[in-house]
Amino acid sequence: MNTTPLTDADITRLQSLLDRVPEPLEPLDAVALDGFLAGVVLQPQTVPPAQWLRWVSDLEGRALPATYPTTELHALVRRRHAEIERAVAARDWFDPWIFELDEDAPPSEAVLPWVAGFAAAMELFPALMAIEDPELVEPLALLYRHFDPEDLEDADALVAVIETLEPAEDLAEAVQDLVRALMLIADVSRPRAAAAAPAAKRPAARRGAKPRRPS
Repeated sequence: MNTTPLTDADITRLQSLLDRVPEPLEPLDAVALDGFLAGVVLQPQTVPPAQWLRWVSDLEGRALPATYPTTELHALVRRRHAEIERAVAARDWFDPWIFELDEDAPPSEAVLPWVAGFAAAMELFPALMAIEDPELVEPLALLYRHFDPEDLEDADALVAVIETLEPAEDLAEAVQDLVRALMLIADVSRPRAAAAAPAAKRPAARRGAKPRRPS
């Protein structure tokens, strides 16, 4: 299986394939997909592709039609999954697929679709959130702070930590916090035998509009 990182052309092709998913299926877009894959990778036990691939092309897990190029879609998605998995295993930096919307948009607006994809993985695969470890609260707060607090039901401890956090000054800082949060979560859910080095920080963010499904 090809596990090389996706190029910009590959990402564009992936979004094109997601856009071609026929109704009534509701696929993730590329940004939410990236967050979803990170959530899958961070599960305490490896989730087989057969269990998570079907959610990529439909939020209800319905099957793609026989005429759809499923093999190509899944190959691209699995390459991105492998890339994130390698980064998490090495506690190394990777570039989340987060796109700068415009100069005036708050960082949370650009980050939210990615975090929503991560949250979708938490709902479908609840093993990570079932871990009772206080070390998870702060990194989860760094992610879930991008949601409206009213949407965080039965999460009083999480909301309490979110209220203590300073908002990110810009998108680069928000992305840094996101990657740092993932590595802190991995220290709990996917611990390494040796002490992990701090995740690299790099204030990189892709420019341009977030890919959207055509109306």
